[in-house]
Amino acid sequence: MKVEIVGGLVAASLVVAAIAIGSGGLRHFDPALTHYAFASVIAAFAVAYRYGGWLGRPPTRRLLRRVLELALERGFARQGAHAAGLAAARLGAQSFIARRSRLRWVTHFCLSWGSMLAFAITFPLVFGWVHFETAPTEAETYRAVLFGIVLDDFSVHSWKAFAAFNALNLSAILVLVGVALALYRRLREAGDFAVQQLAVDILPLVLLFAVSATGLLLTISSRALGGGGYPFFAVTHAATVIALLLYLPFGKLFHAVQRPAHVGIGLYKRAAASGAAARCVRCGAAFASAMQVADLKHVLGALAIEPRFADGLHYQDVCPGCRRRLLALNQGRLVGR
Repeated sequence: MKVEIVGGLVAASLVVAAIAIGSGGLRHFDPALTHYAFASVIAAFAVAYRYGGWLGRPPTRRLLRRVLELALERGFARQGAHAAGLAAARLGAQSFIARRSRLRWVTHFCLSWGSMLAFAITFPLVFGWVHFETAPTEAETYRAVLFGIVLDDFSVHSWKAFAAFNALNLSAILVLVGVALALYRRLREAGDFAVQQLAVDILPLVLLFAVSATGLLLTISSRALGGGGYPFFAVTHAATVIALLLYLPFGKLFHAVQRPAHVGIGLYKRAAASGAAARCVRCGAAFASAMQVADLKHVLGALAIEPRFADGLHYQDVCPGCRRRLLALNQGRLVGR
């Protein structure tokens, strides 16, 4: 059996076990949310399947191996502290995109934090890990329970209740702002407009918009319309959420699962910068990290790509400047100059 299939089955089984155990043997699992849970199990299998295939690719496998080697050589505590800083900057503050433009950064920040907040709230609720119940002595006091442990009692009129009941609305607003900015940029910037594809670039935004908009409509229906249209909005919202979960492993949204690799790349770059430099075999100039050049050779070999000269020297041992000169010389020879 393929490793990817095994990984998918393990991930799906872990989700099922987490639902069963975390909900107290399904005592706190809401049967009305079964379709969400079922879609989550399928999505877990598909995400793990694709993630396993991605980890098995030579470049990703080499990066993972290097990061583990660096952790062993330099100490897990030291590397862990640096990784935490990188995670805060690259995943939390989205600093990797800030260098490109402020508009891109605001867009990514809203989409990222809106989605993470929504997932952090909905999965525990759907899986039955978190539930709310009325305090036995006060009808207007809610009790928040996590894994069967009472976390807090709060009045339904308190700021805690307001925050708890509107956190998903906040996440939806963040996502809608991010979607609007993303569409504005894609329609305004000619470079993005020329190469964008419906299934890759537009469909994820449509799904995010649909999930967020229908979620807000549920709140509007219950608070402003006296429940009018609620059944229709509920079914529509469920359909959009399930579509998003099933699309997650196959489209651009899978980048959210791959994004933690940015932390590993940061660790790799730091080690490469402090290590020995590779020198061009033609001019002797330093042009890259020796570790990076060695890893690139390894990856190309794993892909059955061996760009070598007649004397056996590897093309990756030549600096970019000399590569351009060699190209010009070879083109000159072809035209008799």
